[in-house]
Amino acid sequence: MFEARLINATTLKKVLDAIKDLLTEATFDCSDSGIQLQAMDNSHVSLVSLTLRSDGFDKFRCDRNLSMGMNLASMSKILKCSNNNDTVTMKAQDNADSVTFMFESQNQEKVSDYEMKLMNLDQEHLGIPETEYSCVVKMPSMEFARICRDLAQFGESVVICCTKEGVKFSASGDVGSANIKLAQTNSVDKEEEAVTIEMQEPVALTFACRYLNQFTKATPLSGQVQLSMSADVPLVVEYRIEDLGHIRYYLAPKIEDDES
Repeated sequence: MFEARLINATTLKKVLDAIKDLLTEATFDCSDSGIQLQAMDNSHVSLVSLTLRSDGFDKFRCDRNLSMGMNLASMSKILKCSNNNDTVTMKAQDNADSVTFMFESQNQEKVSDYEMKLMNLDQEHLGIPETEYSCVVKMPSMEFARICRDLAQFGESVVICCTKEGVKFSASGDVGSANIKLAQTNSVDKEEEAVTIEMQEPVALTFACRYLNQFTKATPLSGQVQLSMSADVPLVVEYRIEDLGHIRYYLAPKIEDDES
């Protein structure tokens, strides 16, 4: 038997909004430690990795490991039927071919449940190596989303350049070019408004704007975003989900003169 309950359905909605445009379907791997999802996006360019820890749920029970293949558009439709302050419970039997979502209003006067058929998906688990990154930038997630959005007006690629002075985002195209520099902030009252850079060596890498803008759909989940970069390895864009886990997006840098 699998059962996971969250006091706030909004969190699950936000998680789904953060991945449903990159993935059409995905397998949720449930174990007693929580729920994990790992999948390449539809064009096999980026990788999404989601971890929701069991101790972050209001109630969590998973008697045996269970893999649930879900169509994310269908799941999103179901979650839209909940109110933001509803409690959501996901339930499935051990060898189930469907999963049930139950929404309860705060006063318990309204309870709705929706059953969704599960899919059998071929899932390849990609071992993500533990990497020591040359640069780790933490910055406000709203700021990152805005930079990605603004630079997408200028070109298809954005260069992220990280030095001791700060981090610079650049794009250029037919319209012209744009550069946005962020210096490290020394004194900030609120932690999530800070820009911090841990650097072993300077890095400058080029990424496709389109994917960065997809990743920023996770902005509502976290006040801060962490960018981890090293030469020749994928960028990691991480959003922490408070008290519950994290979403990480991996995106390989573009090689110059690559026409694709």
